[in-house]
Amino acid sequence: MTSVWDDVVGQTVVPSLQAAASDAAAVVGGAGGGAMTHAWLFVGPPGSGRSVVAKAFAAALQCLRGGCGSCAECRTARAGTHPDIALVSTEQLSLKVDDVRQLVPKASLRPARGRWQVVVVEDADRLTEDAADALLLPLEEPASRTVWMLCTPTAEDLPATIRSRCRVVALRTPPPGDVAARLQTEGVEPAMAAFAARASQGHVGRARALAGDEATRLRRAHVLQLPFGLGDLGSCLSAAAALVAAAGEDAKARCDLLDTREVDELKRVLGAGTTGVRPRHVGAAVRELEDDQRARRTRTKRDSIDRALVDLLALYRDVLVLQLDAGGELVNAELRPALERLARASSPEASLRRMEAIGAAREAVEANVAPLLALEAMAISLRLG
Repeated sequence: MTSVWDDVVGQTVVPSLQAAASDAAAVVGGAGGGAMTHAWLFVGPPGSGRSVVAKAFAAALQCLRGGCGSCAECRTARAGTHPDIALVSTEQLSLKVDDVRQLVPKASLRPARGRWQVVVVEDADRLTEDAADALLLPLEEPASRTVWMLCTPTAEDLPATIRSRCRVVALRTPPPGDVAARLQTEGVEPAMAAFAARASQGHVGRARALAGDEATRLRRAHVLQLPFGLGDLGSCLSAAAALVAAAGEDAKARCDLLDTREVDELKRVLGAGTTGVRPRHVGAAVRELEDDQRARRTRTKRDSIDRALVDLLALYRDVLVLQLDAGGELVNAELRPALERLARASSPEASLRRMEAIGAAREAVEANVAPLLALEAMAISLRLG
């Protein structure tokens, strides 16, 4: 069994966190621990492994050997079943105040089995304003054996009142070589591992998907063909519609089976269909669940669109590298001849404008602009340069 720290790919902060875990053990023993604190904020770009690092740290705090990977504390922490580690995430658009209020009483308790009561909030950037306010008090007046770990892309995603009470741990995008090496340890062939690491731009989860799923590779290949087919206004509108449709199909594939399973499980728990039993409020409970599922589907669709836009952004970054003769490695090296044609057909200034248009589309979709409108505007800008 490997150490829990082996789950972390390409990060230089591990020694500091190991030192904090050692100091935490000293605190449990009654001594001081200068490297340990009650609230941590893990920040880094998508794919950097924010929640992976936080979970490894949570396991190390419970382990007598700082995260050995083989003891019961490490095994249950890795499996997500440790009674003193609460993992909070959401597939919805936001983390609401009720989600936080449910955490606060548990966080105030002493550990049931481990050495610390740990709460890992994986999507802290999705906290609503009321939810952030509810989190402030337990951060201001923490229980003596409670540790909060918040994960966000940037520190600015949280209010200053929360940021000021946390120790920030900044993560980087893992180098492609480290990602490829990890994929090879998981049984991926070296050539495929190298491709997935490069194409994912260091996003570990995305690299795993590209290495293991041909449908994911095909979707990415279709997205990267978009710039080559923008001949007129009609083709721009068609390309935008195709991107939205593909994202909808992706969301459907990811959510349909899960939605059905969740509804069936809710009905079973409430006793619906049991002979002689007529549970009250089943309909209301199912409708509430379906509302949550629609929100999750919307989030999944947006995330799928954003992944496509990140791939497009990397393509134009490659074009710019060729135009400037910068000599950097191309993310889409397998498309080099086509990229060279794009580079010759425009200027570096035009490539920068196109990259700005893609960035604007990402921001618009995240801000709840209708995806089709945002992508139509982007496609037209890509054609015009």
